[in-house]
Amino acid sequence: MSEPTAEPMVEVRDLVRTYRTGRVEVPALRGASLTVAPAEFVAITGRSGAGKTTLLNLIGGLDAPDGGTVRVGGRDVGALPEDYLLALRRDVIGFVFQSHGLLPVLSAAENVEVPLRLTRTPPAERDERVRVLLGLVGLADHAAQRPHELSGGQRQRVAVARALANRPRLLLADEPTGQLDSETAAALMPLLRAIVASEGVTVVVATHDRTLLGEADRVLHLEDGAITEVPAAAGDAPPVS
Repeated sequence: MSEPTAEPMVEVRDLVRTYRTGRVEVPALRGASLTVAPAEFVAITGRSGAGKTTLLNLIGGLDAPDGGTVRVGGRDVGALPEDYLLALRRDVIGFVFQSHGLLPVLSAAENVEVPLRLTRTPPAERDERVRVLLGLVGLADHAAQRPHELSGGQRQRVAVARALANRPRLLLADEPTGQLDSETAAALMPLLRAIVASEGVTVVVATHDRTLLGEADRVLHLEDGAITEVPAAAGDAPPVS
């Protein structure tokens, strides 16, 4: 007898999202579908304006679709009341954006600590979690530094640590290397791969950077509002810009 298949961490079916500006309708997603398994690392590529950010926002419950369904951890995101949706974003999903969004008056450790304070994590447990996460992203020696004292790559690593603070099951990263130089960017994706291994987190990342796609278990291409899987051979990858 075969073992039962684990429930998908993310399941998107026939997703439709259209933006309206005055009388003009701009379709972002036209029946997009995808499934992501627990602890899988999936990269989504596609030209600018293809709808990658829209897709991540819908998966993360930051936006609502015009049609189709999004399920995260078996829960229909679109059917959740607002308080449950807030809990989903706080406890189940971590977000990393192109701009790190750190609080400038707080140190690296204090920025990572913010989500733990919001959940009233006991101080000793909070301090230990911050210590572990800064170590994970290679910034144990920079805990007391404020964002302006860190490089762009270091700030983005702090943002990754902060996103992991409450032990999310799903990490959504939207162009996390978009503002980094190529060398710094190349170091971030192996970090995300290490996080999948050490924390068991499912990662869905939108990226333009071809050099980073090799870290993913699968690469999906978003074009004309629909998603296709990219063949494993790098030479078969469609253009991303």
